[in-house]
Amino acid sequence: MIKRLISFLLIIFVLIHCKNKNEKPVISAEVDSTEETVKKPVNSFTNIEFENTSKTIHIIVALCDNKYQGIIPVPEKIGNGQDPKNNLYWGTAYGIKSYFRRSPNWTLKHSKQVDSIILERIVFKHKTKNYTIVADAYDGKYIKNATETFLRSSAGIEKDIININKDTIGIKGNSNLVAYIGHDGLMDFQLNEKFINTDQKKRDVIILACYSKNYFQPHLRQANINPLVWTTGLMAPEAYTIHDAIEGYMNKESNEAISLRAAKAYHKYQKCGLKGAQRLLVTN
Repeated sequence: MIKRLISFLLIIFVLIHCKNKNEKPVISAEVDSTEETVKKPVNSFTNIEFENTSKTIHIIVALCDNKYQGIIPVPEKIGNGQDPKNNLYWGTAYGIKSYFRRSPNWTLKHSKQVDSIILERIVFKHKTKNYTIVADAYDGKYIKNATETFLRSSAGIEKDIININKDTIGIKGNSNLVAYIGHDGLMDFQLNEKFINTDQKKRDVIILACYSKNYFQPHLRQANINPLVWTTGLMAPEAYTIHDAIEGYMNKESNEAISLRAAKAYHKYQKCGLKGAQRLLVTN
């Protein structure tokens, strides 16, 4: 009973926290250390072309941050954007790392801090299909950097590679699917950069943040994207939604089928009604 009460209270916090203030237990896994932790200039980015041998999904997570984001505060422990281990979107039960770590379909292969901005990078391999997930936990203070990286990656402007053991993996714009998870920072700040696709490659995207279609669409009009799932209202961007959407994606289902999977997962955990979830999680 107590666990159910705690879970209910966390859901309430999640549903309200992404409103703009002005308007409106983690398991440590076996890891390798082939990447080096470095200090990176805040505004630097790369454009390294690479063709993946396996299909890559890159998930960019802006850690929930009471101090540096325009949100209604959540409990202090899960709203510390400098602590991925306990963060609402990463280390809690429905955070990206914890949820995928418990999934029977994925195996955690790598976990390491990248630099002072990306506080942890994890790599999952699917157990039966040729897919790799790379997920980056951005310090919540740098939500603008996370947003810009997502937008550049979606447009193919920013591309990079990582080396895990003997494998080279293309990330960002080298990925087949790019996703953003977290608070909708575009409610708080403006971007003047133009995100115009120049390589004629269409990338699939998922954006789980409050009102993400409204706020992200203007920046992605010239990015040549295929929006699998984005949102029309307030939402809790927890991992079960993208987990189930990815299952449909790997099965090469239609956009509508993928967004339905996302809606069913959201309704299952949020108890919001399937029709309500379908109105919230839309495609195209």
